[in-house]
Amino acid sequence: MTRHALPLSLLLLTVLPLTACGNRNTAPDASSGAVAQTSAAQPAAAGAATPAPAAGGSAVAPISSHGAAIDPTPNSQRAAGAAGAIDFDIPAAWQKEPPSSDMRVAQAKIPGPGGIADFAVFYFGPGGGGPVDANIDRWVGQMEGAAKPKPEVFETNGYKVTWVDVAGTMKASQMGMGPKTAVANARLLGAVVEGPGGPWFFKAQGPDATLAPQRDAFVAMLKSVKKKG
Repeated sequence: MTRHALPLSLLLLTVLPLTACGNRNTAPDASSGAVAQTSAAQPAAAGAATPAPAAGGSAVAPISSHGAAIDPTPNSQRAAGAAGAIDFDIPAAWQKEPPSSDMRVAQAKIPGPGGIADFAVFYFGPGGGGPVDANIDRWVGQMEGAAKPKPEVFETNGYKVTWVDVAGTMKASQMGMGPKTAVANARLLGAVVEGPGGPWFFKAQGPDATLAPQRDAFVAMLKSVKKKG
């Protein structure tokens, strides 16, 4: 019986597996309302379009707040920021919680006569999160029926703080911290803290009757910001 050899090209196809390569983009996270920015050296940071951290990245020590339940597990967005970590005092009446996402470094519920308000501090890595003015404008834009407030600025312990207090009807949001339907008689307290390793984004939002009496406590917390260590 005569045996016929297979052509070399067919032999290669039978032994060499086919491989496919692709490109996967990271989905955005809109937790903070921070404004996205992209450059060759800096990954896009989030607010309405914040890239979620990629798994397995390098880590930076999380910001801690006195007595707050902070998840100590390193996460991928906190690279090279250990030297820039901050500490601050969350008001005693606020109910501290473990952060619900890698973008949050502190979180709390704020009880009050109007119902529960939410508080969180967001961090997107050194230089992440977009320009200060753009973030302030975005927060103001989340509220309807209110005159545009003028942001206030002060310095504390070597950090620059820009913050805003805006009241009105909070627009509905399908992402992040915002309500699913519009909420009347609402209030938003937001701040950007700039300094080594920053910025950090502080945001409280909820019923006006709850947050209006907490305005001074919010500012006192911002003034307590200092370098961790």
